[in-house]
Amino acid sequence: MERMSANKINAVFYAAWYHPIQAGSIDGTDILPHDNAVYRAHLCSSAGLYDPFGDPKVIGDPYCTIFVGRLSHLTTEDTLRKAMGVYGRVRNLRLVRHIVTGASRGYAFVEYETEREMRRAYKDAHHSIIDDCEIIVDYNRQQLMPGWIPRRLGGGLGGKKESGQLRFGGREKPFRAPLRPIPFDDLKRLGIPPPPEGRYMSRFQDPSPPRRKRSSVDWEEGSQTRDGQEHSHNRSSADSKERYHSRSSIEREESSKKWSSLDREEHYGKRTSMDRDDRSYSWSSSRREEHHHKSTDRTHKRSSEDKDERSSHKRHKHRNPSYRHESRSSSRDRPSDY
Repeated sequence: MERMSANKINAVFYAAWYHPIQAGSIDGTDILPHDNAVYRAHLCSSAGLYDPFGDPKVIGDPYCTIFVGRLSHLTTEDTLRKAMGVYGRVRNLRLVRHIVTGASRGYAFVEYETEREMRRAYKDAHHSIIDDCEIIVDYNRQQLMPGWIPRRLGGGLGGKKESGQLRFGGREKPFRAPLRPIPFDDLKRLGIPPPPEGRYMSRFQDPSPPRRKRSSVDWEEGSQTRDGQEHSHNRSSADSKERYHSRSSIEREESSKKWSSLDREEHYGKRTSMDRDDRSYSWSSSRREEHHHKSTDRTHKRSSEDKDERSSHKRHKHRNPSYRHESRSSSRDRPSDY
């Protein structure tokens, strides 16, 4: 174990979420509180007495906010805004002051317009000089680190109090590689996150602040970045295309319904006219046929009557000789002028 710790003498790791007992350990393997402040923070965490979102003064997007510590008590809001404005556009700044005297407490919270500007300040402003004081910069652990307990309640990370109480796991004082075997069973029983078993970071590497989850809302209040504009433009164009297609489909359906109704009416009109023509034609043909049959019957009847009359007349002439005598006498008695 000594050989392994010698190989990892400069290896460090950082706390992913906060536990008061682990924060009081130099290698993150302690299972018992070693001072009264850690014990008080542990009781506060177990009973859920601290609400990180209960402070009404905390405003803004936590993913765009950094913590600035170790400030001079003479530093004002204007000086801090000018110094931090080098790394990006400052949207909001809050210098924490004493509630009674109004004096600066030596730390502040700075919110930037975008998350990219926040990360730039997180990387470049750390250990910079403001009013002859070397400052430290960290992300907003109050709202982004699970289980966070502030320093005034016995928690916190880094630094020391007047009695020499140290806290580890933060950017300024990270955990060292385990100096003794890791008691995994005890840590699991107490709910303390165990140290990592894989590779560790170098002390000169900057730990990355937590990123916004993809499942969460990805809007940044008041930001006018190019990505947001492109996204809104694509979204509006997609909505307009969808509305255009839906409108065109509705118009096509209405026109098809209209044309189908017109076609049905026209077809019905043509069909009814054709039916009427057929019926009239059939009626006229039947009437013509009937008239033809009647006329033929009349002609046949008339011809038959004429034949019968002529035949009867002939028979009568042949049978009655007086008729022939009378006809002859009448012909002789007729004058010649006639």
